[in-house]
Amino acid sequence: MTWEEYAAAWSGLHGGFDPRGASPVVRGWIRLTYRAGCLLGRLGVGPTAVTAFGLLLCLGVPAAALLGNAGLLLGAALVLLAAGADGLDGAVAVVTGRTSRIGFVYDSVADRLGELAWLAAFWIAGAPGWLVVAAGAVSWLHEYVRARAAAGGMRGLGRVTVGERPTRVSVAISGLLIGGLAGLAHPGWETAVIIAAAVVWAGLGLAGLVQLMGAVRADRAG
Repeated sequence: MTWEEYAAAWSGLHGGFDPRGASPVVRGWIRLTYRAGCLLGRLGVGPTAVTAFGLLLCLGVPAAALLGNAGLLLGAALVLLAAGADGLDGAVAVVTGRTSRIGFVYDSVADRLGELAWLAAFWIAGAPGWLVVAAGAVSWLHEYVRARAAAGGMRGLGRVTVGERPTRVSVAISGLLIGGLAGLAHPGWETAVIIAAAVVWAGLGLAGLVQLMGAVRADRAG
């Protein structure tokens, strides 16, 4: 599959957003996943295998957090690799012509389980349980509202909120990375950083949910 063919197929799966007209950073990332997807496709690696690999990486994050501050740094690296796998499974599906509704479901379930694992690492590192549960709940509700609105035929839900998955990926990586470095510099500081990251996760998730509900209401009014 050529880049032009891939870009057209990718656009059809992402609400008509054309990656060829995106910013250099976004376009460069999508080109990178396209090339990596082509390589994996030629090697016979399927999209489900990539999804499963990404989930396994996520499940390793709370285990890494048990190792202390150095483990938090390892956890940040695992989240980064898992985020890369999350982009690659879709690329492999497109270039190999193996996109399917069941694959979309698998990917969505893996994303939610992966985020749960990241938040479990926050809890292990010292974040209060109620805060971790609140952050997870608001993120889950964000995705649930979008899915139900789309299933109900509502249009105009392509609005990107501040609580989307890339935001959660960034907060998880930043929290674990900075927390690990802070803890190595001064034992005990990692807890404060992790708590702050959980607060940011929950706060941005709530703001994103409000934005999404506004889009839903606007669509209903239209």
